[in-house]
Amino acid sequence: MKLPVYIGLLDEAEATLAASFRVVADGHGDEPDVHFILQTLAQQCDAHREALQPVIDRYGEEVEGEEEHRLTANGVTGVRSGPLALMLDLQDLYVLVHHIDVTWMMVGQAAQGDRDKELQAVVKQCEGDSELQIRWLKTRMKQAAPQALLVAE
Repeated sequence: MKLPVYIGLLDEAEATLAASFRVVADGHGDEPDVHFILQTLAQQCDAHREALQPVIDRYGEEVEGEEEHRLTANGVTGVRSGPLALMLDLQDLYVLVHHIDVTWMMVGQAAQGDRDKELQAVVKQCEGDSELQIRWLKTRMKQAAPQALLVAE
């Protein structure tokens, strides 16, 4: 069974995304909506990891010899400066959230195949949150784009 590899991937990815949300929130504190919403989204990621813990306890999160097959996405460790900074930093977060969203989808398919109701419930909640994160990031990038791309010098 390879499901533990993807469960471990989700746990790591949610931790990376939470840290990345916090880095961008702190780095763009001059944008109050960005700061507070990204802090809230980071807390969602923390909650996802907590919800995943009983599943990790049951399935594990690593399989001996499978570490080289793990997909990883680098997190945001610093913010940019300049007129494009916010938009580019949000775009990095957008890529990370999509990575997690598709991983939740695949784990959800496995949960259905295994008829694991507990994991299906976790996936349903977390996948829904990921979709909301994607929508907020997309909307905020749309809001920032005209100023950043047309007005900034």
